[in-house]
This record gives sequence, C-alpha cells and structure tokens, in this order.
Amino acid sequence: MKVKDGICGFVVGDALGVPVEFYSRRELEDDPVVDMREYGTYNQPKGTWSDDSSMTIATMYSIVNKNGIDYADIMDEFCRWAFEGEHTPHGERFDIGNTTLRGLERYQNGEDALKSGGNSTHDNGNGSLMRILPLAYIPDIDYKTVENISALTHGHDRSKIACVLYVEIAKSMLNNDMTIEEHIDNACEKIKEYYAENDELEEFSRILNDDFSDGIMSGGYVIDTIETVIYCLKTTESYKEAVLKAVNLGGDTDTNAAICGGLAGIYYGYDSIPIDWLESIYKLDEIHSLCEKFEALCDES
Repeated sequence: MKVKDGICGFVVGDALGVPVEFYSRRELEDDPVVDMREYGTYNQPKGTWSDDSSMTIATMYSIVNKNGIDYADIMDEFCRWAFEGEHTPHGERFDIGNTTLRGLERYQNGEDALKSGGNSTHDNGNGSLMRILPLAYIPDIDYKTVENISALTHGHDRSKIACVLYVEIAKSMLNNDMTIEEHIDNACEKIKEYYAENDELEEFSRILNDDFSDGIMSGGYVIDTIETVIYCLKTTESYKEAVLKAVNLGGDTDTNAAICGGLAGIYYGYDSIPIDWLESIYKLDEIHSLCEKFEALCDES
C-alpha cells in the first residue's frame, strides 16, 4: 500500500509550491522553479508545507486516533489546525481558504459536521480536493463517504465529484499496473457511470473527453485544479517533472503541485522523489510515523 509514497509526494509538492503561490505563469516563465525555494509569498523557510498538507495530516490523525472515520472528530482536528496551530510545520497556520474557514466557523457555532460545508456554486474551490487523498488507502471506501468528507467544508456536488474522481485515480494506481492514461480513463469510466444522472458531470467534460485544447487554467477553482493535475501527469514522465510542471503553471501553485504530487508519488514511488527535497521537509519523521500508523490501520481493515 505504501501510504508514504502518496502522502510524502503530496507534502513535497505542497512545499515546492508555497514560495510562489499566486505568481503568474508569465512570472514563472521568466524565473521558473527548478528546486525548493525559501521565503517568497508567505516568507516561510524552505520545506514549509501549507494548509493542504495540514488538513491532510489532520484527516489521517483523526482516522488513526478514532480507528475509523468520525466526521465530527475530523472537523475538530481541522479546527485545532485552523485556530490553534496544530498539524502545522511551525506551530501556526499561515493560509486558509475562505470556503474552508466559513465551514469551520459554522461547525464551531454548532452546525452539524456534515452540514457545515458551503453548497453553492461559489463554494467550489479546491479545499476539499486538497485533503482527500488518505481515503484512497482505505479498503472498500465508498463514494458516499468520500462525498461526506468533502462536504465537511465543500458540500456542492461539483467538489464531491472531483474528490471521488481523484480518489478513484489514486485507487487505480494503488491496485493496478497500468499507464497513467489508463488509470485516469479507468476512473473516468467509473464516475461517468455513477454520476450519469447528475448534471454536474458536464463540468468535467474536458477531462472525460481528454480535450485540453483550450488551454489549462491553474487557479483555485476545483475544476481548474483537477484538470491541471491530470494534464501535468499525462504530459510528464517522472515525479519531478510532474510537480515542477504544476508549480510553473502559476496560480494556486502549492495546491496544484500537492495534489499532482500525491498521485505522482503513488505512481512513481517514494524513491522517485528527489532526496534533497524530502530532506528539506519540516517534521518529515513525524509524517513518516503517521503514514506507518495509517497504513497499519488500513491493513487491519
């Protein structure tokens, strides 16, 4: 199962993108990222990961501690991150999405965990997609559970479908020996069948038709992000190439590279991640330990 392949691939991609988040594609064409950087957008040291990894780690932490999925406990861990600085590299949170923040505030004000996420079309940022990878490792995870984990902060069907698609790609990579294109096609066929009656599936048409001829947007909108990730995976041949391509498209660089890095880490393996990038990651030993505990739990399931 090798949980650390995907999770460490994710965290490294995140840290690679943090210093240049919100940089434009033009700026990065002039000064492309080729290695880990420090400072930049948030003035953070090299190897610092962001909310993407914090919420992923919080999800894993809750599942390990509860020996399963407890929606309220996951939200409690999210709140500990957002408001107390837990699950962060340096003891404080320096970034959070607006939709995520509103969802956590609703939960703190007494809303049920599964009703806390925003469910309008304006609530379709990539804030649930960026933390959904751990579910791919849970045997027999069902679509409804994936949708519910998304709905903790992002309750619109568009975000839920994106999360299911991503988990399906990851599951295919974990369980089948195929090309990247075949893994993606395999996942697309499953969601086309499952969501056949859902009008939101139309939003995924460029992915389902493998047609990115109009170009790639790389902002924080959930469709832009899942398209960016799939495009980068399909047009590169290594972990390093994939995450650097995701970063250098500009925009939401940390999230796009993290989500891309999670899948690239699974597909190419832990040893494909540049060692100097790994060694720069804050709390890497703690992340390894959590991955081992999470894998042990999944193996018992």
